[in-house]
Amino acid sequence: MAETAQLTEELRSRILARPDAILDDPDVMRALIAANDRGQGGNIVDLRGIAMQRLEARLGRLEDTHRNVIGAAYDNLASTNQIHRAILRLLEPQDFAAFLDSLCGDVANILRVDAVRLVLEVTHPDDPAPRRLGPVLCTAGRGFGDFYVTGGRNVPVRAVTLRQGVPDADLIYGPLATDIRSEALMKLNLGLDRLPGLLVMGAHDPKLFRPSQGTELLAFFAGIVERALRRWPA
Repeated sequence: MAETAQLTEELRSRILARPDAILDDPDVMRALIAANDRGQGGNIVDLRGIAMQRLEARLGRLEDTHRNVIGAAYDNLASTNQIHRAILRLLEPQDFAAFLDSLCGDVANILRVDAVRLVLEVTHPDDPAPRRLGPVLCTAGRGFGDFYVTGGRNVPVRAVTLRQGVPDADLIYGPLATDIRSEALMKLNLGLDRLPGLLVMGAHDPKLFRPSQGTELLAFFAGIVERALRRWPA
């Protein structure tokens, strides 16, 4: 008994020295509340216990929300860093051919996409000259960009469109078309005296681009591409 009393006194001293350790431990608090309920009997409603359970549930939801917010902030920061690195790389080329190489090479790798295509609307889409610059450059007739984005439907054309389930896109992706599962489409305004363009990013991952994602960073990236393209004549 003396040994048990000594242990109890030691534990009591520790609790009195640091009572916050008990309050901050949810498992210990639940055990104390359960012991209190058993002591009161089954015919007594403990309003304090009910209130604490509700507060505990609310705290759990707040902690989940906090973790989700922090996770989203880290994801957004990582995406911002990716876009900034891609833009810096895109500003280095001094001619159009090098610009296209950078777009489908280093920029695609930085953004972790499987295909990048620059679609330019032209008055003579059958001209074979642009094909010499590689598969990254596609030419199409007037209005092709809006048609591809909307699928021919009479709906507003947004500056940036993210979607899963890519339609028939052989003209854009060529042999890669069957492997593309999601894509980002960015309209390009190349100036008053030039037809518009379309910047397309395709991915094998069906979840890389989703309609629910934000588009601000991609809109900013598209604006940089627009200004870079205006440096070279049509």
